[in-house]
Amino acid sequence: MPSRPLRTLPLRTLGLAVLTALTLSLPILPATPAGAATVPVGAGGYTTDLPAGASGPANSDGAPVTPKVTSNVTRKVPTNDWWSSLAFQRYAGNPYSENMYGHPLAFHAVAGGLEVGYPTTPLISSDGRQYEFPHARDLTLGVTGLDSPDTRVDDWSDWTVTPYWSDGARSLKATIGHGLPYVYATPSGGDARVAFVATPTVWADRGNVLGVTVNGHHYGIFGPSGTDWSIGGTVATDALGGRNYFSVAVLPDASASTLDLFAKYAFSFVTGTKVTWSYDEPSARLTTTYTATTTVKEGTQTGTLLALYRHQWLATSSPLTSYTYVSPRGTMKLREGTSFTTAQTFHGVLPSLPDLGAYDRTRLGDYVRQEANAADPWKGATDTYWTGKALGRLAQLVPIADQLGDATSRDRLLGLLKGELESWFTAGGAEQFRYDSTWGVLTGYPASYGSDTEVNDHHFHYGYYLMAAATVARYDAAWAANWAPMARLLAADANNWDRSDTRFPFLRNFDPYAGNGWASGHQGFAAGNNEESSSEAMNFAAGAILLGAATGDTALRDLGVYLHTTQTSAIAQYWFDKDDAVFPAGFRHDTAGMIWGSGAAYSTWWTANPEEIHGINVLPVTGGSLYHGLYQADVKQNLSEMEANNGGPAVEWKDVIWEFRALADPAAAKSAWDAGYTTLTPESGESLAHIYHWIYNLARMGVVDPGVTADSPIAAVFVNGSARTYVAHNFGSSARVVTFSDGRTLTVPARSTATSAGTSSPSPSPSPSPSPSPSPSPSRSPSPSPSPSPSPGGVDARSTIQAEAYQAQSGTQVETTQDSGGGQNVAYIGNGDWLRYDNVDFGSTAARQFRARVASGAGGGASGLVQVRLDSLTAAPIGDFAVGNTGGWQAWQTIPANIMGVTGRHTVYLTFSSGQPADFVNLNWFTFATS
Repeated sequence: MPSRPLRTLPLRTLGLAVLTALTLSLPILPATPAGAATVPVGAGGYTTDLPAGASGPANSDGAPVTPKVTSNVTRKVPTNDWWSSLAFQRYAGNPYSENMYGHPLAFHAVAGGLEVGYPTTPLISSDGRQYEFPHARDLTLGVTGLDSPDTRVDDWSDWTVTPYWSDGARSLKATIGHGLPYVYATPSGGDARVAFVATPTVWADRGNVLGVTVNGHHYGIFGPSGTDWSIGGTVATDALGGRNYFSVAVLPDASASTLDLFAKYAFSFVTGTKVTWSYDEPSARLTTTYTATTTVKEGTQTGTLLALYRHQWLATSSPLTSYTYVSPRGTMKLREGTSFTTAQTFHGVLPSLPDLGAYDRTRLGDYVRQEANAADPWKGATDTYWTGKALGRLAQLVPIADQLGDATSRDRLLGLLKGELESWFTAGGAEQFRYDSTWGVLTGYPASYGSDTEVNDHHFHYGYYLMAAATVARYDAAWAANWAPMARLLAADANNWDRSDTRFPFLRNFDPYAGNGWASGHQGFAAGNNEESSSEAMNFAAGAILLGAATGDTALRDLGVYLHTTQTSAIAQYWFDKDDAVFPAGFRHDTAGMIWGSGAAYSTWWTANPEEIHGINVLPVTGGSLYHGLYQADVKQNLSEMEANNGGPAVEWKDVIWEFRALADPAAAKSAWDAGYTTLTPESGESLAHIYHWIYNLARMGVVDPGVTADSPIAAVFVNGSARTYVAHNFGSSARVVTFSDGRTLTVPARSTATSAGTSSPSPSPSPSPSPSPSPSPSRSPSPSPSPSPSPGGVDARSTIQAEAYQAQSGTQVETTQDSGGGQNVAYIGNGDWLRYDNVDFGSTAARQFRARVASGAGGGASGLVQVRLDSLTAAPIGDFAVGNTGGWQAWQTIPANIMGVTGRHTVYLTFSSGQPADFVNLNWFTFATS
């Protein structure tokens, strides 16, 4: 098996190439000297002294580096950001920056100021394995005569940064950011200067405002009122009339009206950005708010223009303009205003799958004991990453042993986890954590893959520690009280959620605007920053959720919910191109092994083996991996591509691939296991026991049901044919009732997992308190008429059936509704689209009417037909109604239609047809009635 990828190679000009395997020597470091400073944290602690023979942040020559910042900076500077090469000088010959991809603009700092470009043409490798939208200079923004020896960071906010240049006589500050079409400049000591890469076409000259086109890209250049840009050849200058501000904006087109819009906000400078999130348990909704703060340089106009990424505009109800931009993440859409919100559904995680599989329990027990009694369960665990992998492997076995009633193996496994975690969480030994106050970083030693010198991959490494600590906390609350504080500190290092905790930068490894993590601490690549294993980033998020829930730390839990929910949508779009709307033509793959600031590649850091390219975005497989099951068709497409490129089924990582397949086709995964388990050598983070347990449980329960959520974050729903299985875990010390969005409830005993197929035995804990009374299920819209409860497993046809609760669909999207009651509606419904609802129970009294809540803003007289079909997409309709413009896409009306009398239990299809290709209707809910 290849070695683990070295994620950030020491190559300044690395592009997106298929990377070859690397060999890394990882010496065992000696213990910390006796005089080391130790900071206690719970029962453990960390050192502030560098272990003997070890290194902290360093340049490519091995020399220690300090943050490249101005005297204005007093906070811990972020690493692992899209702009971190401004602050982390990895290469001695580059004191400015590497290419930085803000999207839609790209930047590069040089001695004379800031290079600005708008990459719109993808470059595809000759083998079709990678694509880039590389930075190419359109213009350089600066000050006449500026020749700065370096560029430093003067300030930053959640998705902006302000670099600073000075040569002693002249200086420049320029604020840039994600989603900002503007660059906001503050010069001193000379005239404002914009140097173009070629002579621009000037299509608007209003004195202080220019509209120009260069390299086929359109820009607005905005000087203070009353001034005049002087243009000579490839350079424009403006003395600024004694003032110290100007801005440049990339324009979607070269029209006067567009220039007017951008001129309107040209002097409302963005001076700060902030993300906030809120998780509402009852509705399983994550609301994220993105806010920009602006400062008016002249006039009275406030506000700004923000370009939203695809994962953002798909989830917002905030109005957008018609303007768009090209980016490596697909189309960005422009919004007028300083803030917007997104609303997304959180579908839950589990600490483990329940005990429902039809496995051979004797064989499963043997597999567990093989691991629990191994002569060296830590073989190869010589650093933070490989120890993490071993912790993850053993942690997944604890609940399986418990389910089998094998207390001896369970307790031995717990003892192994406790011992190893305590060893790492105690300063002074051969393995420990060290805090570097200069960089605000907590590093585990022995380190690996540049986690020390380059501050790489902390979220990948530390997620395993969080998951292991959460597993122990599930069974031993007293241990957690003493040792979980150190695990929480690791979480804060990788993704600090508490702005008042000044030891660490805010969200080191997560980019709140881009929606994904970044692995490289220094970002010293021509292709920008990179993120390979999106699934290990999700492992961190799941670990934060579970450890937070297990210890009652709702802030940590909600951090995990925020990361998990946001990345679920980003991964679907940017790694798997779920909607076929991101990857450019010519990129010959449906999957990216890794993304870069400039694009993506079908590759890994260490191999071109297809099964590992696909598998690195799957492992580790845990109860936090269920998000893959939300897009079952894409999982199947992903695996078909893997096998086509692999020349057949997986060989080296077939266990990871089988587990991935089980999330979309459990029967096929079970068949693969049954035919091949006797020759299986598990991937290093896996075990035969966990693979067997995972596959056989899903073969019994089915796939994730994306249409049903719970009022608990530790819950999931599965569907197998027409049968749903509900699962929830309770970390608390008293029983609770979990209510699902379809009205089903589960009473979950203290410190236990419950399922609709039975309740597991509680884990060792105090006796549970009496169960509370169930609370009513939240509802978006009242049921049109009272009706009897459905029979077990069925959906009552006379209840209000939410449109987004489908089991399958074609051609539609879900959005936040403005109808009374809130929630979501199905949108973008047009000709040929359909929705499927399984197991709808009409009872013994015939239903003769169908009622639907619809809205339409279709223009030009467009209308269409909504039809109801039973049990087959091609069956004759039992009823239909026409719908036209209702006054807007959120102007809701309830429309009734007569149907043939229906009794019994059926699969209901709603089909949509129209004589025009445009979308014609939105659907919020529907129901059936007897009259």
